[in-house]
Amino acid sequence: MTDEDADTHEDLAWETLDEEVAYACPGFEIVHQDVRLPDGTETDFDYLHDEPAVVVLPFTPDGDVVVVEEWRQAVERVNRGLPAGGVEQADADVAATAHRELEEETGYVADEVEELGAFEAANGVTDAVHHYFVARGCEPTGEQELDFNESIQVDTTTLAELKAGIRDGDVPDARTALAVTYYELFG
Repeated sequence: MTDEDADTHEDLAWETLDEEVAYACPGFEIVHQDVRLPDGTETDFDYLHDEPAVVVLPFTPDGDVVVVEEWRQAVERVNRGLPAGGVEQADADVAATAHRELEEETGYVADEVEELGAFEAANGVTDAVHHYFVARGCEPTGEQELDFNESIQVDTTTLAELKAGIRDGDVPDARTALAVTYYELFG
């Protein structure tokens, strides 16, 4: 970034005048801000505050991908996708979260996990950051321990079938599509 770019970006910044949590529930908060735009206009802005999360692309020793079939109430259907979940205070780091979430949601344990990257889920409406991992050597040797509000069935598929599902619209989950695409491009 050049000095000119930095100056231009500074000219785009909004000033936060006041901030409060407008709504809180287990899992996320809605934050309300009073802001001043670069042209001096004062307005308000609301966004969803969400803690960091992980998304795991888990491979068995045979090269199959472990996937979950999970009910998603917001869209009122079963979603086929990858194991994912929030970082907890007890987790040593996001890699530990990836190991934990994989086992809790699927019962599979990974020999190793490697971070692919971290991405902002939808930065126009949320501050959520998802850390993407590839997990290798995944075996069903752990205990599936679902949260009280998780309805999950575990399956395996090939990477080719998962990619076809993404391409054909049968796997509309954006986290899964990003993980697979990023893995194919850079993994």
